[in-house]
Amino acid sequence: MTETIQQPLLSINNLCVEFRTQQGVTQAVDDLSFEIKHGQTVGLVGESGSGKSVTALSILRLIQEPPGCIPAGQIVFEGQDLLQLPEKQLRKIRGNDISMVFQEPMTSLNPVFRVGYQIAEVLRLHKKLSKKKAWQRATELLDLVGIPDPQKRVRFYPHELSGGQKQRVMIAMAIACEPKLLICDEPTTALDVTIQKQVLALLQRLQQELSMSMLFITHDLGVIADLADEVVVMYRSRKVEQATTAEIFSHAKHPYSQGLLACRPKLHDNPKRLLTVADFMSESGEARQPSAEQLQPQIKSDKSHNPVLLEVNNLKTYFPIRSGLFGRVKAHVKAVDDVSFTVRKGETLGLVGESGCGKTTLGRTILNLQPASSGQVLFDGVDVFAQTAANMRQLRSRMQIIFQDPFATLNPRMTIGHAIMEPLSIHHAAVGKQQNWQRVAELIEQVGLNPDILNRYPHEFSGGQRQRIAIARALAVNPEFIVCDESVSALDVSVQAQVLNLLLDLQEQHGLTYIFISHDLSVVNFIADRVGVMNQGKIVELNTAEEIYRNPQKPYTQKLLDAIPKGF
Repeated sequence: MTETIQQPLLSINNLCVEFRTQQGVTQAVDDLSFEIKHGQTVGLVGESGSGKSVTALSILRLIQEPPGCIPAGQIVFEGQDLLQLPEKQLRKIRGNDISMVFQEPMTSLNPVFRVGYQIAEVLRLHKKLSKKKAWQRATELLDLVGIPDPQKRVRFYPHELSGGQKQRVMIAMAIACEPKLLICDEPTTALDVTIQKQVLALLQRLQQELSMSMLFITHDLGVIADLADEVVVMYRSRKVEQATTAEIFSHAKHPYSQGLLACRPKLHDNPKRLLTVADFMSESGEARQPSAEQLQPQIKSDKSHNPVLLEVNNLKTYFPIRSGLFGRVKAHVKAVDDVSFTVRKGETLGLVGESGCGKTTLGRTILNLQPASSGQVLFDGVDVFAQTAANMRQLRSRMQIIFQDPFATLNPRMTIGHAIMEPLSIHHAAVGKQQNWQRVAELIEQVGLNPDILNRYPHEFSGGQRQRIAIARALAVNPEFIVCDESVSALDVSVQAQVLNLLLDLQEQHGLTYIFISHDLSVVNFIADRVGVMNQGKIVELNTAEEIYRNPQKPYTQKLLDAIPKGF
């Protein structure tokens, strides 16, 4: 009796995807082949631009034609080549047999419809359920994905839910028809570590309960360590390595895979500067090995004897909740609630906590960008809140901020040269234009970019390059103190490593003092001297980075540490 070999659920064979632009043809996916078996999870890993998302969109035939086209290859799902199916048949498969969870739920959910209606719509379309039954099933699905009080929240609009809850709604919508294959495109990139852990655990549980296969796309190998059975690594549109997850983590063969594993900060035994992909592979693709000097362990100097630069005393920032016809204040949201700490010259204080804990509000209040309800901020002995508008402008040249999203903070109609020159024109008006322009060229070189790019616009750069431009602009007026607000959270792990190394180099060169705000505890552990853990507007624990990570005193801190992806 011959044993029948089960065919894979999905088979991608020699897939090629191109985009035709005015500049020519761009090869987005080049000769890609891999399989997903029944009940299997495959991780698709690589940096932005490697072709991961284009591969996912090609499976569902969501590539816009033109400018995109699929000139070669097969995508075989249950014996049918999806690239050859007519649109009518394909529509029956999308959302029913194959579903997708997108990276940014706010852009995928319709803001004018309640979340329950949007889930019910999928059920009515594919399962032909009545309005009442579809709504009832939508409520059950919200309960299944762990949204509290689903009977109430099923009537919420997307903007009334947190980022983690919106992502859960997207997962509920994707699994509504119990698909055979679930494609997850970076579903945890912008989430806190605790919410990320919950979403990953949820996906694992749903996969087992529904016996579905999963294609999980990410740039962070640590995220899929406990989730994927097999990993496909993509680099510049091509597959460079494929192996089981255990094999990739224990002895990755390709230098690009080795680089991706090395550039993620760890909780212990980090090198002096994070390794990057460039330390393992040249631009032409030749393998390299990091030098002994690059592998030297990180040793943080003692800054406890440095003079105090920033002093925060009993700071409170409350936001009123108004209701009724006359908008009377009924209560307050205590975003920052009686916070006190000091930061010494040349020190980096990390602020960590979940979204909504008050980190960003605290950073903005310190810089007087957000009015405080009460309390005091002293910068080098000067009371920040007692300054006139003219004096505050002078003080701002010493205190700067790097925002989370550089694209949103750069004027799209202004070249990056003029964007960096703008603070120089405001604060150093007496200096000549030629000298200012020379200073801009120096700054752009300092952050690792070529001065030839100064006449280009923000949209012409990658996320990592835009973040470097934002750093150059913050440095333009020679500040002593910089608030880094989630400034690496949306970057690829390799680009994140480059930016973190740059911030440390600049700190050494200019004696800068940082407050580094992040929800990623591994990143904060690498860059910070001391760490403040925030929860519900308060700093619940403040200690050296080493003590926080080795010996946490509060259950909340331990909860954050437990949520960090551990890898193998």
